[in-house]
Amino acid sequence: MSDQPNSSSAEQREIADEQAYVDVVYGRLEESTKAAQALAREGYARGHVGHEGGLVERDAMVYQASKRIAALNAAHEGLVFGRLDLVDGVKRYIGRIGVRDAEREVLLIDWRAPAASVFYQATAQDPAGVVRRRVLRSRGATVVGVEDELLDGDNAPADMVVVGEGALLASLSRARDASMHSVVATIQKEQDEAIRAPSRGATTIGGGPGTGKTVVALHRAAYLLYVDRRRFESGGVLVVGPSGVFMGYIERVLPSLGETSVTLRSLGEVVDGVSGRRHDAPAVAAVKGSARMLQVLSRVARSAQPGEPTAFRYFYRDDVLRLDAQALDRLRRQLLSGQQRNRAYGKVQQTLLDALWSQVEGERALEKERDEFDKVLTTDDAFLDFATAWWPPLDAVDVWETLGDPETLRRSAEGILKRSEIDLLATSWRSADGTPSVEDVPLIDELRYLLGEVSAADGDDDPYDVKQLMSFEREEAAVRKQRSTQSIEDDSYAHVLVDEAQDLSPMQWRMLGRRGKYASWTIVGDAAQSSWPYPDEAARARTAALDGKEEHHFRLSTNYRNSAEIYDLAAQVARVAIPGADTPDAVRRTGEEPRHEVVEAAAVWSAVRRGVRDLAERVEGTIAVVVPTGRREEGTAELAEELHDLDRLRVLDGLDTKGLEFDAVVLVEPDEVVAESEAGWRTLYVVLTRATQLLLTVGSTRHWLDRVEA
Repeated sequence: MSDQPNSSSAEQREIADEQAYVDVVYGRLEESTKAAQALAREGYARGHVGHEGGLVERDAMVYQASKRIAALNAAHEGLVFGRLDLVDGVKRYIGRIGVRDAEREVLLIDWRAPAASVFYQATAQDPAGVVRRRVLRSRGATVVGVEDELLDGDNAPADMVVVGEGALLASLSRARDASMHSVVATIQKEQDEAIRAPSRGATTIGGGPGTGKTVVALHRAAYLLYVDRRRFESGGVLVVGPSGVFMGYIERVLPSLGETSVTLRSLGEVVDGVSGRRHDAPAVAAVKGSARMLQVLSRVARSAQPGEPTAFRYFYRDDVLRLDAQALDRLRRQLLSGQQRNRAYGKVQQTLLDALWSQVEGERALEKERDEFDKVLTTDDAFLDFATAWWPPLDAVDVWETLGDPETLRRSAEGILKRSEIDLLATSWRSADGTPSVEDVPLIDELRYLLGEVSAADGDDDPYDVKQLMSFEREEAAVRKQRSTQSIEDDSYAHVLVDEAQDLSPMQWRMLGRRGKYASWTIVGDAAQSSWPYPDEAARARTAALDGKEEHHFRLSTNYRNSAEIYDLAAQVARVAIPGADTPDAVRRTGEEPRHEVVEAAAVWSAVRRGVRDLAERVEGTIAVVVPTGRREEGTAELAEELHDLDRLRVLDGLDTKGLEFDAVVLVEPDEVVAESEAGWRTLYVVLTRATQLLLTVGSTRHWLDRVEA
C-alpha cells in the first residue's frame, strides 16, 4: 500500500482515474438515452398508419421508451457511486442503474443486483473477497472525492492507495436540505439485510430514531421492483407516509434509485378523490381513529339519509296505494339484507312495485294485469322521481357530510360512543367547513366499502362520473367539492410500504389493509415514537390488516442522525417516560450540548428569534422551529421576518416532524407539547431526535427537564 494514503496528490490521481472511467459510463448512458428517444419518435411515427393496431403498437413503444428515458434521467445524478477491488484483481463498479457497453459487457452493476450485495455486506471481519471498498462522491457527472475502506489488508497490493475516513461518517456531517437523499452508497450491513429480505409476507423494520428506517424501506421498494418487476410494477407499489410534508421530503429518493413507477401517498391522500391535509386535535383524532367508529359508520350507511321522502301515495285506477314510513323502513331492511346499499340500487324499482302491487284489489289484482301496472308506474315521473329520491346512489363523501348534522350523529353514535365523544365529533365537523381532516379520510374510505358501488349491470350511468361532464362542468365540480372514487375494485396493490406505522389508528389500519389484502408489506416504525394512545387496539387492527401473513423482523441498532450529545438527552426522556423504548447507539460526537433557555412567557418569541438567527450562522442546512399544535399559526406569524430571510427555515408542529431531520431544531414550550395529548412525552421524544447538529429548547417552564434530570 501507498505510504501516503491521505496525501493530496495521491487523492487527486485517484479522482482523475475514477473520472476517466465515469466519463465512459456517462458516454454510454447518453447513447442509451438517444436510443430511447429514437424509439419514442419511431413509436409516434407508427401512430400514423391509420388503423387500431398501429395505435396500440405506438402506445406500447412510446410508453416503454418514456419509462426508459425517465429512469436514465433520474439516474444521472451520482450515477457511479461505488467500486470494489476484489482479491483476484477484478474491479466492479456499482451504480444507481446497470449499464453495459456496445458489446454488452458490464460497465456498471445495478446496486440491487446480487453481484452488488457484497458492496454492502462485506466487513473487515468478513471481507467476502473484497480488498478495498470505495465510495465515489460526485456533483453531477464530476467526481469530487473518494472515500475508501480497506477490508483485507493482508491481500492488498503494495501500491494500493486508501483515501479518506470512510463514506458513512463523511455522509453524516453533510448539511441537510429540504429533501431526503438516497444513501445507496453508505448502506450498512444490517440495513442491507432488511432491504434484501424475502419479498413475500410482511417485513417489519424497527429501531429507534435516526437508524435509517425510512430510507432503508425506500431502498427496499426499489430493490423489490428490480428483482420481481413484473409482479410489483403490474400490481403497483404504494408508499404511505404520515404527512404531505414528509412525502415531499422523500419524493426524490426512489427516482434517484432508478424507480419512477411507485405511488407516493400521505395518510390523508390514500383515497382517490379525497384529500385531508390538517390533523384533528389529539382527543378528536382518538375518537375518529377508534375501531368503534366502524359501528357508527355501519349504522349511518344503513339508515335513511337526510332529505329522503318518508311516504308515497299513488292513485291507480280506483285504488289509493300508500307506502308510509313504517312500510318504507321494512322495504329498506329487505333491500339491505345481505348486500351493500349501492349494490341494491338496481332492485329498488322492482321492490317498490311489488309493495304497491300487493295493495291492488279485486280483478285489477289479477296476474295478467301486472305487466300493465308496472308499465304505467315506470313511465310515470311521479313514481320515478320518488324512487330516485328515496334510494339515490350514495357517495361516501356525501354520507360522511351528514355526520356534521348533530341529530344524525347522535342517532348514529348513541350507545356506541360516550356523550362527551359525540360532542367532540360534533364540534370537529361543525367547524371544518366541509373539508376532511387526515383522520376523516379512513372514515370516508370505510363508507365506500359499506355503501358499495352501483353495479354496472344495472344499466344506469353513474351520476357521479365526472368524465361524462362537459369540460366547464368538470372544472366547476372540482372546485365545488371532493368526491371519492366510486370503484373499489382497483384499490389493491402488490406491495404496501407504510412508514411511521406506530402512529396508525385502527381505522387507518383498516384503510391500508384493504390496499394490501393480496400484497406483501414493508412496515416501518418505532413504538416509542407513537402518537396513537391505545397501542393494544392498534395492534389488533394491524394483525387483521396483515391477515395471517408471515412476518420477517429486522431491528436497526445504530443512530446515524443525531450527535451523541443530542441523543443522550432524548434517550433520557425515553427512559423516564416511555417504558421499553428502543434506544439505539449514536455513533458520533460534536462537542455541542443541547441548550435550554427558560424565560418569562412574554419573552418566549424574542428568545426564539434570537436562537434562530444564531443557529443560522452556525449551520449551513435546514432549521426547524417546532411548536405545540395549537401555536402553529402564532409561530408562523411571530417568525414572519425570519421565514422571509431564511428559505431553509420551517415552522412545524410535533406531528409534522415525523420522519424528518434538520441540521438544527428550536423547540418552543416543551411542557406544552407534553401536555397536549396522552402521547405528549412520545411526541417530545420525536422532536428532540430531529436535530442532527444543534438543539435549542425555549420555554416559560422546565418541568419536563426537571423530571429528566432528577
